[in-house]
Amino acid sequence: MALAAVSVKLSACGRVVIRFGVLEIGDHVATHASALKAHRQSLKHREHNRRLRSNLRTTLKGIREAIAKNDVPGAQGALKATISLIDKMASKGIIHRNAAARYKSRLVTRLATKAAAA
Repeated sequence: MALAAVSVKLSACGRVVIRFGVLEIGDHVATHASALKAHRQSLKHREHNRRLRSNLRTTLKGIREAIAKNDVPGAQGALKATISLIDKMASKGIIHRNAAARYKSRLVTRLATKAAAA
């Protein structure tokens, strides 16, 4: 997996700082090879998880907007994919399983309320 915008610079105190977009690796990290590799991996995982969480938030925002606009058929169509995405994020540990249950419950409740009113 490639990270965006890699740049190397010297900080004010003379340290080498490697920037991966919003991520930074300074020379204050442990010097053992295994610790350096674990740190690199944690940065990659953090960036990957941020992208997944962002995708989840965007999807949730879209279905909430559809429900708010009384687009019940569109929201019902998106509900299955959204619930699948929520379950996937919970199984990967991106979000807590209780948070996943809460998201699903609130979406289904909102949609049922709008469908009953329509």
